[in-house]
Amino acid sequence: MDLSYTAEEEDFRHGLRGWLAAVLPGLPPRPDPADWPARRVYDTGWQRLLYDAGYGTVHWDAPPAQRLIFLEETERAGAPYVGANFVGLLHAGPTVAAEGIPAQRARWLEPILRGDAVWCQGFSEPGAGSDLASLRTRAVRDGDAYTVTGHKIWTSHAEVADWCELLVRTDPDAPRHRGITWLAMPMDTPGVTVRPLRTPAGTAEFAEVFLDGVRVPVEYRVGGENDGWRVTQVTLAYERGTAFAGEVVACRRVLGELARAARKNGRWDDAVLRRRLGRLGAEFGALWRLVQWNVSEAQATDGAPGVGGSVFKLRYSHARQELYDAAAAVLGPDSLDADRVWVADRLSSLAYTIAAGTSQIQRNIVAERVLGLPKGR
Repeated sequence: MDLSYTAEEEDFRHGLRGWLAAVLPGLPPRPDPADWPARRVYDTGWQRLLYDAGYGTVHWDAPPAQRLIFLEETERAGAPYVGANFVGLLHAGPTVAAEGIPAQRARWLEPILRGDAVWCQGFSEPGAGSDLASLRTRAVRDGDAYTVTGHKIWTSHAEVADWCELLVRTDPDAPRHRGITWLAMPMDTPGVTVRPLRTPAGTAEFAEVFLDGVRVPVEYRVGGENDGWRVTQVTLAYERGTAFAGEVVACRRVLGELARAARKNGRWDDAVLRRRLGRLGAEFGALWRLVQWNVSEAQATDGAPGVGGSVFKLRYSHARQELYDAAAAVLGPDSLDADRVWVADRLSSLAYTIAAGTSQIQRNIVAERVLGLPKGR
């Protein structure tokens, strides 16, 4: 894989950079981080600007180099990220694009890209998080619909979502991985109750979702009945392999800010700290190369990223935690100021070894599918 950029790709960068310079000064002020209804309006408004300018499909249809340039330039310019609709743009949308029938792609993809529809993820349950195959939310076929009853938790942005990518058990007698189905559920369906969960950072981007006799049309099923585990692997491959790509760019920016802060406050004289920041610089540089490889692999195979996504997710989760530990060492008492973004970012970093599949799960995947080791008993 050639990791350099061609003249044509640099022209794309130049055009994007000019567009960002013209558009960003006219954006409204960013809303309060805890106000998710306002953030939905802000984030989807930004997505509509991207769509109208021809950049709306960059996460799905653009060549790998353009996708990477887009992430580099938007982060460099301080542009908004996908925000409230990260599930639609980075998880559900790519899954529907890869696995949906033409009618489903026509129904769901364009609204996501225009910023008209926000999605949430209904995978985890109180007894089925890391062990997702243990999910118990039940869906019973009743004519042209499924009747769904169950309880989901850690459902990202459920309080502002229009649709939910939902995993249900359609055959309770089948082996755990073979009785699961992937559904798209409208969040305004009768029987859906959303209860927000407040995080240690004071925000409520997660929620519990209670499903009481919710009827979901069979035509909203992606993939075959009881084939949901395979479809889910497509979703998780995107989540682990490419959905964090923009955050790697952000972490490299944060690392630069920490180096400048250390020079300013005198901590740069600490050789151990300098070595620590230097090692993190190399770490995130290598992770960015792995992102490039994963994106290119997905493009070359017309599908989701492969097991390289698990390699990336495993190391990135820990590197991000190490970055914000280093931030505490650089900033000292200032890192405890609740009004600073560092506090929220450090708290959120603690979840990365759990979110999108725990580090233990990723190690198992790497051991079995990369190294060829036998499955554990």
